[in-house]
Amino acid sequence: MEDEAGPTAVYRVTGELFFASSNDLYTQFEYADDPDRVVIDLSESHIWDASTVAALDAITTKYERKGKTVRITGLNESSAARHGRLSGELPSH
Repeated sequence: MEDEAGPTAVYRVTGELFFASSNDLYTQFEYADDPDRVVIDLSESHIWDASTVAALDAITTKYERKGKTVRITGLNESSAARHGRLSGELPSH
């Protein structure tokens, strides 16, 4: 995707996100090859536990270390509450 601010990588994640899927989620991104802006669209997903929040934190941290920004969008109410409560509070990868 590209707009006036430049190219953006958009990842659309689908399905249930919980401890068994969180490590796999972490490996699904092209950290080095993505543009400076990344959007992770979770509108077709649901965060079930803390391990997924930790994985999202680790993904965001890895991009930030490369000077890139990440925006997580599409969280349903329950997932947004869990993410908001736990993000930054858990050990990451």
